[in-house]
Order: sequence, then C-alpha cells, then structure tokens
Amino acid sequence: MIRILVDADACPVKDEIYKVAFRHEVAVSIVSNSPMRVPVAPLIERVIVSDGFDAADDWIAERADGEAVCITADILLADRCLKAGAIVIAPNGKPFTMASIGGAIATRAIMADLRAGGDIIGGPAPFSKTDRSRFLSALDEALVRLKRAGSRHSREG
Repeated sequence: MIRILVDADACPVKDEIYKVAFRHEVAVSIVSNSPMRVPVAPLIERVIVSDGFDAADDWIAERADGEAVCITADILLADRCLKAGAIVIAPNGKPFTMASIGGAIATRAIMADLRAGGDIIGGPAPFSKTDRSRFLSALDEALVRLKRAGSRHSREG
C-alpha cells in the first residue's frame, strides 16, 4: 500500500501533503514528538512518539520501503529511508537520491564542524513560494511513479 510518511515536527508543507494525498487517495502518517492538529480523515494518521532521541526518525525508518514516500529535511533520516527503498523528498521539493545523499551527509558534517569550531554560518534559505510549488510537483510525481510501478507489478504478477 502506497503511503506518505512525514517527519512532521518542523515540516512547513503539511497542508500541501494533505491536498496531494486526498487527490491520490493515499494514506499519510504524520509523525511527531508532540500533539499537532491534523485533518480528521480516514487517510490521515497522527503518530505521536516519545520525546526520545530520534524516536520519530526510528518510527519512520522502520516503516520506509519501496511503497513509501518520506518527507523530511533530516539528511540522516533521508539516508535511512533511501536505503530501505523509499522515495525521499525534502520540504523544499528537492529529492534525496542515492546519488546525492553522500554529498549531503558530507556537507552536513562539514557544517557541524564549522559550528562546533565557533564559526558563524548562515542557516538554510527562507522557505519560499517556489519551494512550496516545487514540493507539490515533486510529491505528485513521486506518487504517480509509485502507482505506475504498482500497476506494472500487478499486471506482471
């Protein structure tokens, strides 16, 4: 069953996820460490995990597979989900891929080292309308791709 797994605590595109999920009739799991408002709908599941370190990431990674689209800005979670066969999209619409994840992890490590050394570095660019539009398109494309792959497998099986 195709589904969307959302690392929801800092996700700026939850409304967009619901919109696309309803259109495609795909289940969504909104995973967070604290309660948050979600639409009351059969397709939407709110999952509240403990506030333990990486509890939300662990929940998502354990359920990521070839029929999941994972939405996260967390590079290490993206890596875990990719290795499990999931499609992974950042909230700005940029896909994480097996080809790009190594560079993203390396950049993350370099930035952490710079911050630890006291260097003042800027954070990510502010979230924009272009990011929102890119995300909507990327999520829609990912779901269409999974549906096509599923229908191909059902015809072959």
